[in-house]
Amino acid sequence: MIIIPMAGLSSRFFKAGYSEPKYKLNAHGRTLFHWSVASFQQYFDSETFIIICRDVYDTPKFVENQLIQMGVKNYKIKVLDGETRGQAETVAMAMDLIPDNEPILIFNIDTCRHQCTYPDEVYDAWLEVFEGEGEHWSFAKIDPASNLVVQTAEKVRISNLCSNGVYYFKDKAMYVLAYKQLERDTQTELYIAPMYNYIIDNGGKVGYRLVPVSNHIFMGTPAEYEQFLDTQNV
Repeated sequence: MIIIPMAGLSSRFFKAGYSEPKYKLNAHGRTLFHWSVASFQQYFDSETFIIICRDVYDTPKFVENQLIQMGVKNYKIKVLDGETRGQAETVAMAMDLIPDNEPILIFNIDTCRHQCTYPDEVYDAWLEVFEGEGEHWSFAKIDPASNLVVQTAEKVRISNLCSNGVYYFKDKAMYVLAYKQLERDTQTELYIAPMYNYIIDNGGKVGYRLVPVSNHIFMGTPAEYEQFLDTQNV
C-alpha cells in the first residue's frame, strides 16, 4: 500500500506569490502531484494508493481527477478537517484504511523519485537515502558491519546520508507502535524519520537503499520548483 500525505500548507509558495498549493502547479505538462505519484507508476495496476489531503482549494476533487487521468486503478482519498502536527501524524490519521498485515510505503508530494520500488529484502522498516549536503534533511547513520540503519535524526547532520522521503514499514502495527512513542516524546512537529529510532531501540531491523541524487527531482521549495521549470530533457 502506497501512502502520499499532502496535508501541508504550501506556505513558502504562497509567501513567494503563488496563488495555488504547490501540488497543483504545473511543470513540463504535468502537475507536481502527477510527478510525485508517477514515482510509483509500475504499481498503478497492482497497489492501492492512499492520498491524504485537506478539504481546501478543491483538493479532494483535484486528487481524484489526477489519479483517474494517470490510470491508478485502486485508490482511497482520506480527507482531513484541519491541520496536523506533521507528516507522521498525517499518515497516522489514515491507519483506519490500512489492513493489519499490509506493508506500507510512504512518500511525499515534494519529490519525484524515478522508478521507485519496494525493498528487495525483509525488514521491520526501511528507507531510501542519497548522499547530500546541508542540514535541512532527515539523516540516517549506517553500521558498516551489519549494513543496517542504527540511528536517524531530523535536521541534525549525523551522516551524509539524507532521506529522500521514501519510508517503508512492514505493517500497520509497526508504524503505530513507533508513532505512539514519537507522539509521547515530542512536543514539536512530528516527522517520520525519528520514528525509526524507536524501532531500532526495540531490536527491529531497519534497512536502507542508497539512491543516486540524479534519480530525483526536488520540488519542495519555490527555488527548487523554478529550477525544475528550467530543466531540459526531463
